[in-house]
Amino acid sequence: MMKKRTSAGFVALLMALVLAAFVTMRIQYEQLKAAGRLDGRASIQFRTSIASLPRGIVESTTDMEMKPLWDGSGLKDSSLNFTGLLAIAAGISQRQNVDKIVRKFLTDNCSVILFHYDGNVDSWHEFEWSDKAIHIVAQSQTKWWFAKRFLHPDVVALYDYIFLWDEDIGVDYFHPGRYMQIVFSEGLQISQPAIDPGLSSDIHHRITIRNRKKKVHRRVYFLGSVNCSEESKGPPCTGWVEGMVPVFSRAAWKCVWHLIQNDLIHGWGLDMKLGYCAQGDRTKNVGVIDSEFVVHQGIPSLGGVSANKASSHRSDSRVLIRRQSTAELEKFKKRWSRAVEKDKDWRDPFDLPER
Repeated sequence: MMKKRTSAGFVALLMALVLAAFVTMRIQYEQLKAAGRLDGRASIQFRTSIASLPRGIVESTTDMEMKPLWDGSGLKDSSLNFTGLLAIAAGISQRQNVDKIVRKFLTDNCSVILFHYDGNVDSWHEFEWSDKAIHIVAQSQTKWWFAKRFLHPDVVALYDYIFLWDEDIGVDYFHPGRYMQIVFSEGLQISQPAIDPGLSSDIHHRITIRNRKKKVHRRVYFLGSVNCSEESKGPPCTGWVEGMVPVFSRAAWKCVWHLIQNDLIHGWGLDMKLGYCAQGDRTKNVGVIDSEFVVHQGIPSLGGVSANKASSHRSDSRVLIRRQSTAELEKFKKRWSRAVEKDKDWRDPFDLPER
């Protein structure tokens, strides 16, 4: 009798455990299904919104090419190996320098978009190329603000490379066409031209310094507060470029655009995370091009002037901008850490010891 009771109790316990496991699995399934619905909501809404259109007529991407009102004889040569888009935040005080940059890119059949942060567009019409560029105006905004709003991946999907540059760059030794050829041959997804140390007035990071003996370098070696060696796996030693003259492949830009925070307009902290958009190993897919180098003139952006000519008002403005940039950097760091903590399915692709 006792044996039957024990057996019955065991069966009841086993059934209870099975039922509990089933309920738990069902809850998890519903949670995953709900999460999937949330993640796919945007794409479902998109499909629903265009459901009345035949699939063959849907044009999901665009570009920055201006089209003629009559015949197409003025269209760009479609047989070129690579297509590039230069997007540069420009103030009229730097028009002579920007003129040199734009001419270089137009010569190599790149598209050009100028983000005017000082509200001045008319003065640019003195240059014959002005009508070939796209002009967007927003007072006192940074290139990251413009890029987030006007360089959506679907808008620039037809370009092989996106050049998101500052305006205080000397390009006498730089050729966009050759640069894109090198980047492609090296398999780089994120890159920048090297900065010449002898001609530049301001260099912030060692990895960006031109190596005269190389065509491309992907890492830097030095001993200091941070030791950079062959064992280094991330910034500032390898897998990293500066936010001053970055160049992104189409695939990398799709990731970077989503990384740019809508409300953090100065972009501080982005450079340290760009490697996560390198479409693989950042120590291989991120690099600095030495043979096509530029000069950093060190002129403050957003209408700033050189330090020796700065008025007290402009100096105060620079202090306020730096203070805001520093605050945004801390916000970005906290936002990244919070995102990593909340996303339980995310794993660091570079196997860093801490999440």
